[in-house]
Amino acid sequence: MNLFDLTGKVAIITGSSRGIGRAIAEAFAAAGARVVISSRKQPACEDVAAAINAEHGAGRAIAIAASLSDKASLEALVAETRRQFGRIDILVCNAASNPHYGPAMTISDEQFRKVFENNVLSNHWLVTMVAPEMMERRDGAIIIVSSIGGLIGSDIIGAYNISKAADFQLVRNLAVEFGPHNIRINAIAPGVTRTDFARALWEDPAKEEAVKRATPLRRIGEPDDIAGTALLLASRGGAFITGQAIVIDGGSTIMGG
Repeated sequence: MNLFDLTGKVAIITGSSRGIGRAIAEAFAAAGARVVISSRKQPACEDVAAAINAEHGAGRAIAIAASLSDKASLEALVAETRRQFGRIDILVCNAASNPHYGPAMTISDEQFRKVFENNVLSNHWLVTMVAPEMMERRDGAIIIVSSIGGLIGSDIIGAYNISKAADFQLVRNLAVEFGPHNIRINAIAPGVTRTDFARALWEDPAKEEAVKRATPLRRIGEPDDIAGTALLLASRGGAFITGQAIVIDGGSTIMGG
């Protein structure tokens, strides 16, 4: 028995045209799943889907663009997935945004709302859209990609960190609600990872070296490092894990880095 086999499963992964989301989609496809590539721009989604189909065979990936801030767009994403693939077994809420850098005193109401709408409310929307069919089948896996930012304070990305802490509690609450239906929901909390989102922390060699010194494994994360844990949580290997926030940071939080 392969505990990490996803053959026959269908997964939606938001923010999957690059970075962590793309790595998760590629790992799921390699494990046998059919995957939905979704981000804001359709051409970028189509490029990733084409690459996955070229490697794993036609029909393994489809591209459906969607905007986190638009509930109707997310409803269309779910509906089109069901139309083309017939079901949804796995949801990965990876997409997020952070429109403000600086002290909390300088963030506008509009920016604060956008952070919470895109990073928390959109996750709630997507979960409630896919949960009914998972309840009916008594099987499903939901993963929310949070951040170690939800565990620490910041004078630069405070609102983002608060939203990521809210995602941890969203997972805990929904795990209690959905557990009796055999639906697992967990959060992943990456540390600094080599993605465009965290480019400011690794593009400058001096800054990257500082991050490495504050990390026991002496390197920053790569997208594939996060994808492995997502595969665990989506598969039978993670069948008894729910309501958890799994930190994947090379140990930086234990050093206070």
